[in-house]
Amino acid sequence: MRAQFVLSEIWIGLRRNLTMTIAVIVTVAVSLALFGSGLLIRKQVDSMKNFWYDKIQVSVFLCVESSTDPHCKGRVPNPQQKQAIQRDLQNMPEVNKVFYESQDDAWKRFQERFANNKAFVEASSKKDMPDSFRVQLKDPKDYDVVASAVEGREGVDSVANERQVLERFFAMLNGLRDAAFLVALIQVIAAALLIGNTIRLAAYSRRRETGIMRLVGASNFYIQLPFLLEGAIAGLIGGVIASGLIVGAKQFLFDNLQSYFNFTMTLSWGAVAEVIVFSITVGVLLCSAASFLTLRRYLRV
Repeated sequence: MRAQFVLSEIWIGLRRNLTMTIAVIVTVAVSLALFGSGLLIRKQVDSMKNFWYDKIQVSVFLCVESSTDPHCKGRVPNPQQKQAIQRDLQNMPEVNKVFYESQDDAWKRFQERFANNKAFVEASSKKDMPDSFRVQLKDPKDYDVVASAVEGREGVDSVANERQVLERFFAMLNGLRDAAFLVALIQVIAAALLIGNTIRLAAYSRRRETGIMRLVGASNFYIQLPFLLEGAIAGLIGGVIASGLIVGAKQFLFDNLQSYFNFTMTLSWGAVAEVIVFSITVGVLLCSAASFLTLRRYLRV
């Protein structure tokens, strides 16, 4: 009988304040979707860092005739200079492996990379492609040590660190994550205020029933329970809707970006499921907590 009464009160409350309930559900859904998207971005960045940082290489580009670096002076390094540079790199304790890429290989790779941009390839020249050494480090943080050992050396045009490019890309993703979290936080605050207002209106509209329940000795918990469950149900529905939005973001945003940039590390559905479960839990707890705090104040009146 008590369970039937509580369920009937929940249904009455949701139906009586339908407009406010829908507003709460939509606000919770949007905030949780943004929050979940931020978590997905963080998971994507973490997995990409773990994958790519182990494969980062330092590129030591040798001089070509068109080099503007004063150390080059328009001269191409001879075979003895190339061998000396390679030997010194291989002897460094910070270096794991050294790969040599000739001008022919560099030109071939350039043509393959920009095969869809024929005008750019035709405007370039093979003689502009430098020989280079691809240096794989034991620890990517040791870039400065390796760079300082070869920069300014005769025959070396420049030293490039792939980590710097990745860091800029990861910084952009982290910025998107932080923006999603910020908007989600604003939405959460709005949702909490909406929930509080909805529960307050529901309690006011049923003040006669709750007054009678107090007179017959009903406990505060028994009086509060229908209102708490109303908030929890609204949070649950919002979380379920947010789950659909998160799945859509995974399929139509993250997967498409991964295909466009040819990423080998993709977000697994297991990671998405973790985010969904966490987001739904947050939604239910948020709405329940907002309802509880509102009811505590109401019952003191």
